[in-house]
Amino acid sequence: MDVDVTHRPDRSRFEAEVDGQVAYLDYRRAGDTVVMPHTVVPSEIEGRGVAGELTRTAVAWARDHSLEIDAQCSYVRGWLAEHPDA
Repeated sequence: MDVDVTHRPDRSRFEAEVDGQVAYLDYRRAGDTVVMPHTVVPSEIEGRGVAGELTRTAVAWARDHSLEIDAQCSYVRGWLAEHPDA
């Protein structure tokens, strides 16, 4: 499935809208670190790769800005463990 992710710096999150449902990954900056506390995907669109695409996009953004990642979200932690080169 192709998921378009939008960075919303005004809301400190990455969003994806799928079938009218909005999923998001929140973050906050703390110096040279980006804290990722949680990812929210409505049950109607679970299992379609949305959380993975949100995480991939957020991690790429953090890396592009030379930020350390504090993965407080269990999904993000697991994704990083599965994608150590991301």
